[in-house]
Amino acid sequence: MGLLRAAADAAARVAYDGRRFLTTWNRGASGTSQVTVEHRPGEGVRYRSAAGLGGYRPDSAAESTGFTAATLALLTRNYSVVRAADGSACGRSARVVEARRADGTPAGRFWLDSETGLMLRRELIDGTGRRVVATGFTEISFTARGDRLTLPAAPPARGADRIEPDMKGFAGTTTPWEERLAADDLNRLRADGWPAPRVLPGRLSLYDARRDGGTLHLSYSDGLAAVSVFVQRGALDRSGVAGWQKTVRRGRTVFRRESLRRWAVSAGGGYVYTVLTDVPQSTAEAVALNLPRDHNPFWTRLSRGARRLGSAVNPFD
Repeated sequence: MGLLRAAADAAARVAYDGRRFLTTWNRGASGTSQVTVEHRPGEGVRYRSAAGLGGYRPDSAAESTGFTAATLALLTRNYSVVRAADGSACGRSARVVEARRADGTPAGRFWLDSETGLMLRRELIDGTGRRVVATGFTEISFTARGDRLTLPAAPPARGADRIEPDMKGFAGTTTPWEERLAADDLNRLRADGWPAPRVLPGRLSLYDARRDGGTLHLSYSDGLAAVSVFVQRGALDRSGVAGWQKTVRRGRTVFRRESLRRWAVSAGGGYVYTVLTDVPQSTAEAVALNLPRDHNPFWTRLSRGARRLGSAVNPFD
């Protein structure tokens, strides 16, 4: 755990340039996105895809480290964290840490640079031993240059609907929603009827809640997997999910889309739920199926596009 805490600190302390990747596997298929990244301590991270899409996250955003105190606490609650045999990543010597299930099988693996402590690579592993998510650097150089990041004069436009979901990990509006909700704020919303479950299937616990206008962004994790649930008042216009796959289970309809990240949309009780994760689609569907519902949903509208919501998700998860 000390090595993982040091990796979170190194993400804000160490200057580097490099190239990062995100790969997900599901049902035998895989997808990958890559970006170039520059980090300057005290400023943040700038990243850009081959297509020219990019963004910026300040060091002040705790999410940019890859770990928070809350997710590390969930990691120790749900898994045993142990030191494994040393290895290498990006041609650099690395200390390897594993998160193991109760039966001793690895659920996550982390490669931490031996010199700087920075996390070079992380993997999530399913119960059969197959990788489901891998993210990290394909190349990296540690710099002592004094040049500063060149940032846009204004933040990117909020109209992220024009960006394909496959790029949601790396593009769009990259500043986290500023209105972070304290426990009392969230309890008041619950009392007003807003659904904000404390736990979800798969030992996923709510660890962060934010609001942007009329939309809640609820972040869940078991310490390894991360799931975002966006909650909006209203009902769903089916034309907004035209072309998505449709599943009906236990009397509930879920629309899903598999890309680099997994999407699942459902509605009930006067609310629309958009679930976004990069773990297997079955997790997104299970979450969508278990959110509060009513028995007579009235399909009328979706107040914001699902793609727009993905812009709030951490690009370094």
